[in-house]
Amino acid sequence: MTYQPSNDRYQHMQYRRCGNSGLKLSAFSLGLWHNFGYTDLFENSRAIIHTAFDHGITHFDLANNYGPPPGAAEEHFGKILSNDLAAYRDELIISTKAGYTMWEGPYGDWGSKKYLVASLNQSLERLGLEYVDIFYHHRPDPETPLEETMQALDLIVRQGKALYAGISNYRPEQAAKAIQILRELGTPCVIHQPKYSMFERWVEDGLLDLLGKEGVGCIPFSPLAQGLLTDKYLDGIPTDSRVARSGVFLKESHITPEKVAKVRQLNELAQRRGQRLSHMALAWILRDSRVTSVLIGASKPAQVTDSIAALQHTSFTDEELAAINRILAG
Repeated sequence: MTYQPSNDRYQHMQYRRCGNSGLKLSAFSLGLWHNFGYTDLFENSRAIIHTAFDHGITHFDLANNYGPPPGAAEEHFGKILSNDLAAYRDELIISTKAGYTMWEGPYGDWGSKKYLVASLNQSLERLGLEYVDIFYHHRPDPETPLEETMQALDLIVRQGKALYAGISNYRPEQAAKAIQILRELGTPCVIHQPKYSMFERWVEDGLLDLLGKEGVGCIPFSPLAQGLLTDKYLDGIPTDSRVARSGVFLKESHITPEKVAKVRQLNELAQRRGQRLSHMALAWILRDSRVTSVLIGASKPAQVTDSIAALQHTSFTDEELAAINRILAG
C-alpha cells in the first residue's frame, strides 16, 4: 500500500529557527541511533518514521555508525526514503555524521579529511541521496588539527554533498574554535549536537551561552537520559526495558537508589504540573530559546506521539525551576 502522509502534519508541530541561519527544524527530531539496525524489525522502523512525519517531524538524524551493524540505519532509512518519502524529499531535513570507528585501518575513524569525505560518500550511497542537509563531525579528534577537520566540512558543503555543517560532542572551548574557523572559511557552523538532560547539564557551563552569542543552533540528544527520566524505573527494571535488553548505554549500575529517589521527586513535580515525567523532562530542555530542536528516540510508533505531547506545556514558573534544581542538587 502506498504511503500517504497526513494532510495536517504541519498544523500542530512547532518549528524553530536554527541559530542565525535560514534553517528551521521541528521542535522534535527523530534520532535513528537505536531501533533501526538489522536486529530490528524493518516494518516497525518504517512505522516509526511514518508516524514522525505524519506529526510534523521533518528532521531525521543519522550517523555512519548507527545500526547495528554500523551503516544499517542509513541503509534502512534509505529504503524507506526511496519507497515512501521520495516525493517529500524537499520537506525533509536529513542529517548524518562521521567521527567514530567505521572501518579498519588509520583512515576509518576520527576527523581527518580523508575519513570524513570517504565516510560521507559511503553514507550518501547507503541513503541513496546526492546530498544530506546537515553533515556533522561527530566528536573532536585529539590528533588531527582542528583546521583540517573544519576544512573537510567546508569542502563537503562547497561540493554540494551537504547544505549545512555542524559539530557534535564538542566542549565549549573546542566549539568556539571550530565555529571561528568555519566562519573564516565561509561555511558557518549552523548547529551543535551535545548530550543534555536534567542529569547531564555540562552544556550550561558555557556552551549554551556560546551558541546563543554565535548564532548557532543546539539540538540535544539523550534528553531522557536513556529512559531514566521516565516513570519506567520507579518500581524496578522492566523486562522489556533497554537496560534489561542490552545494558550498553544505560546500565543497571546507573539506576542507583539515589537516582531513583530524584526521579521519584521529579515525577511528583511533573504530576503536579499535569504532565508525565518524560514530558516535563523534554519541556524543560525546550524552555530554552537557544535550543532549536530535541532529538527523541523511539522503539515503537506510540513513543513518537507520546513525546510530542510534551509541547502542550513547555512553560515553567520560577518556583518549578527552583524545585527541579533542588531535587537534582540533593
